[in-house]
Amino acid sequence: MAAVPPRPPTSPSPPPESGTARTGAAPLDDPAQRLGLALVCAAADPALSGVLLVDLDPRLVDPVARLFGAVLAGAAEPARPPLVLGASDRDEDLWTRIRIRGGEHGITVRTEPGPLTEGDDADGAPPLVVVPDLARLSVAGMRAAVQLLGADVVTVERGGPRRTVRPRARWLAVCRSADVGRVSRHLLDRFAVRLSAAGLRLPGVREALAETGPRPEAGAAAGEGEALFAGLPAAWRSAAAGGVRPVPVGDAAIGRARELLGPDAGVRRELALLRLARTLAALHGRPSASADDSDAAARLIGVAVPQDAPGRPESGPEPPGPAPGPTGLPGTVPERRAAGGDGRPRPRDGDRGLLDTGPAEGIGTAPGAAPSPADGSPYPEDEPAAARDTVPLSGPRRRSTGPVSTRGTVIGTRRATDLRDIAHVRTVREAAVHQRARGTERFTVSPVDLHSNVRAAAPERVLVLLLDHTCRGGTGDGNWPEVLAPFLQWAYTSRAAVQVIEVGAADAADELRAGSFTARGVLDPRVPGALYRRAGRATPLAHGVELAAHTLRRLLRRQGTGPAEAWLVVVTDGRGNVPLRVSHTGRLAGPVAAAGVEDAVEAAARIGAMERTRLHVAVVDPGREPYGDLPYVLADRLGAIVVDGRHAPGAEAAGE
Repeated sequence: MAAVPPRPPTSPSPPPESGTARTGAAPLDDPAQRLGLALVCAAADPALSGVLLVDLDPRLVDPVARLFGAVLAGAAEPARPPLVLGASDRDEDLWTRIRIRGGEHGITVRTEPGPLTEGDDADGAPPLVVVPDLARLSVAGMRAAVQLLGADVVTVERGGPRRTVRPRARWLAVCRSADVGRVSRHLLDRFAVRLSAAGLRLPGVREALAETGPRPEAGAAAGEGEALFAGLPAAWRSAAAGGVRPVPVGDAAIGRARELLGPDAGVRRELALLRLARTLAALHGRPSASADDSDAAARLIGVAVPQDAPGRPESGPEPPGPAPGPTGLPGTVPERRAAGGDGRPRPRDGDRGLLDTGPAEGIGTAPGAAPSPADGSPYPEDEPAAARDTVPLSGPRRRSTGPVSTRGTVIGTRRATDLRDIAHVRTVREAAVHQRARGTERFTVSPVDLHSNVRAAAPERVLVLLLDHTCRGGTGDGNWPEVLAPFLQWAYTSRAAVQVIEVGAADAADELRAGSFTARGVLDPRVPGALYRRAGRATPLAHGVELAAHTLRRLLRRQGTGPAEAWLVVVTDGRGNVPLRVSHTGRLAGPVAAAGVEDAVEAAARIGAMERTRLHVAVVDPGREPYGDLPYVLADRLGAIVVDGRHAPGAEAAGE
């Protein structure tokens, strides 16, 4: 296809019919207008779904994200809240969402699309994903970005469900140029729109956002867009909301893109630049993308364009005066006789001093040191300054002491194949059976007698539930699954083992003592059964807290086999009417008074003294009166957070 003849303007300008007057500097001279035009292009073309801002001020991340959401939404609907990804996101949190519901027949587990895919089939504006620090993004988030950005179709197969979607989300990521080397090049190449935002200043943005705010009116998004992109034509903003029709790309544009990026640039960079040039041409109403559009796209993202570019601005005749030296910077005014990067005039040869000092060097620099990333470059990873990770898209390996076969709970024995983890009792018993047949004077152990232990895999996460059945009067008889749903969902998704300690059940074997059992997971039939027991008379809360302390101490003291994370969830109103000594002896003598409550608080203090790097504690308050402060006293000694059980989802329905 023949290329369109070169046009004199250097930067995209609105079509004549838009009626938008241009005053002052060109749009590409203002970082804020460059950012606005880049966000418009990313919103208008799904192929430019990834936007990477280098060296953006952290205080501007939220305003820019809200503005991008306003551009995506347009004037027809309010902006959607973005999805923020960070260092703690896991695959289970991104691709699927587990919903746990309680009913008459137990717990129901349902798998739904996760936040990365749930908005792809919905109507309205595309969803927005914000990454405040790309270098600190979790491995799961990096892999998700590599799979979604620039993909036409994505198939999600995880945990049984299968779903095929067309990604619609736009990604806005921020990264410092000094940290770019820590990010995988595969991930960086997925961001088609990349520009430096080191000098970006958005005056009045916070005030404009505070005045407009996210409102349900139709003009709210338009007000945010006007506050942000007042310098851009209204036709471009409407194109961002409705999209643009792709235009053909001429051979001249392709050749110019290769010339600007150099021979070492990858195919993804060339495609990204050409797609940006195609979008700019469509915004201008041109029938095809030419070499001028490639130059405009390069200037937009900060790629250097030679002075002899076909679309460079006409500077006109220069005023009389000395011409700039051969090292003059492009774009400097002639009066400056520019030669140095600091913009100061360089003296003539006749005025040169005896000592010609070189450029200033920072303290601690040495010859041969790695140069810093170039200012304003959209590809700072090309500089050799940053230290790079070997496998940035691979997760860290979990280190543990000893081989896997020697960790975990013993569940049986088998014939030994080596001398590791020998089951001594079973080995001695097998040898004793054959002593008379062997006819030896001393006790002899033969290799055929050796047996080793069979161990279950040690759980990496544990959920300990302490359920006080006598406090059901405050939360209703059927809403405990809803109250505990976040903790049960965490245990289900992380494959955590469950330890249930029950207090005050009507069918307890001993009403003066707490009962407990261990389950491999929340799907064990005994777990939902424990959530629906009838309340009894006695409340040995102190004994239940003591059992919880013993369980946690036993789990956390295991070297190499202890859990990486544990949760203790206590559902109680704090009214313990059985002292700890009565639970130990099984004999009740005399009045109890407040001894049961005091013993429970004293036992809780032992849990509060445990190390909290792996242990988290929560107390569910049923809100019973009087003595409504007892759960808070217990939580203070446990060092726990308090969850209000009165306003849990489903509490109203249970009360009806």
